[in-house]
Amino acid sequence: MGAGWRVLTRRALFPLAATALYLAVRVLAATGLLNAYWRLVLDQALILAIAALGLSLIYGFCGQFSLGHAAFYGLGAYTAGLIGKTWGHGDPLWFVLSLLAGAAVAGLAAVIFGLPVLRLRSDYLGIATLGFGIIVKVLMDNSNKLIPATGGATGMTGTPAVADFTWVFGTTVLVIYLVRNLVHSRYGRAWVAVREDEVAADAMGIDTTRYKTVAFALGCALAGLAGGLYAHRYPFVHPSSFDFLKSVDFLIVVVLGGLGSFTGTVVTAVAWVFLLEVLRSVLGQAFLDWRGVAYALILTTVIILRPKGLLGGKEWAALLPGEERGRRRDLSA
Repeated sequence: MGAGWRVLTRRALFPLAATALYLAVRVLAATGLLNAYWRLVLDQALILAIAALGLSLIYGFCGQFSLGHAAFYGLGAYTAGLIGKTWGHGDPLWFVLSLLAGAAVAGLAAVIFGLPVLRLRSDYLGIATLGFGIIVKVLMDNSNKLIPATGGATGMTGTPAVADFTWVFGTTVLVIYLVRNLVHSRYGRAWVAVREDEVAADAMGIDTTRYKTVAFALGCALAGLAGGLYAHRYPFVHPSSFDFLKSVDFLIVVVLGGLGSFTGTVVTAVAWVFLLEVLRSVLGQAFLDWRGVAYALILTTVIILRPKGLLGGKEWAALLPGEERGRRRDLSA
């Protein structure tokens, strides 16, 4: 009975912590201690965390270097935004359908693009994904010639702002559970094997092309899901929001959090967004002018002090499956 109670308590720890955090934010918002601006920043941080978890699957766990993650983020945003402004008009059912459509379009584009390109490795794969990101950005700039509602280079407006904190927070929790289960499944073990040594994994009978494609498609689908939330949280969608620098944001979060740590990705995403907003509020225009230097200094400092990232592959124990927690205790004993 004692052991069973401990297992139940551990399994309930994350849902309880998530519920407590949600209620705390609602109370702070109701009392005015958390104003509308910082609530907007918090939503932005959670949306970034969802997209970064997708890149964590691709790069952190599977080892596939991608510099075009923002392209799939943008595909999801434009798909969900178009559905929302054309048919949704604020209806919750249409909102959910638009999110699923955004994730599906991003995932399908990842499969079509990934099947030939994922045969590349290391920097070559990064260059190919960078090229795809540039292509998508140019298509967004000129999309009004085919679909006038997208607005082209002037941006798309009119998407109903349905994605409040409840939607964003709930989606983040569900994505964390999804990534946790994937990482500790046979797919996750195969991804780690590919990341550590693709040649050895292939020699052991792992279908590396298949597993890399699945990781790439799922990771990009999560980026598309985050893009859909972005389009319904910030009703003005502009192609500049999905350029190469946005891909760098995702990459920085995954690297700083620790490759192979979804806990580190979530924590770092929230901390990164709030840090940048605090620096922008304190330094003003000076930070906007020198933010590239600030990014480089922060990233270089962390890599020197923590080469494996802030968490270095470690996870919050409450997020691990029961059998995985037991295995790690046995290894540490």
